[in-house]
Amino acid sequence: MKYFARIEQKLIKHFKPTKLEIIDESNRHSTHSGSRPGGETHFKINMTSSLFKGKTKIDQQREVYRVLKDEIKERIHALSLELYEK
Repeated sequence: MKYFARIEQKLIKHFKPTKLEIIDESNRHSTHSGSRPGGETHFKINMTSSLFKGKTKIDQQREVYRVLKDEIKERIHALSLELYEK
């Protein structure tokens, strides 16, 4: 399974977002450190979830990193997060 699909599946399952946009920006970083053949190394995530309610931005980000820890360890080099509470 591609990393894009893994990320999408995990975020939907854990956060039940009302809005989810995942953008693979790897092609924009092909000459940067962490780039790999086949891409899927640099992602931008825009997500709105009621699970973020009452949490600080840093706690929201930590939760996303926790959910995606395997993907980050295996492949993801950069992750840009825009997180919002519903």
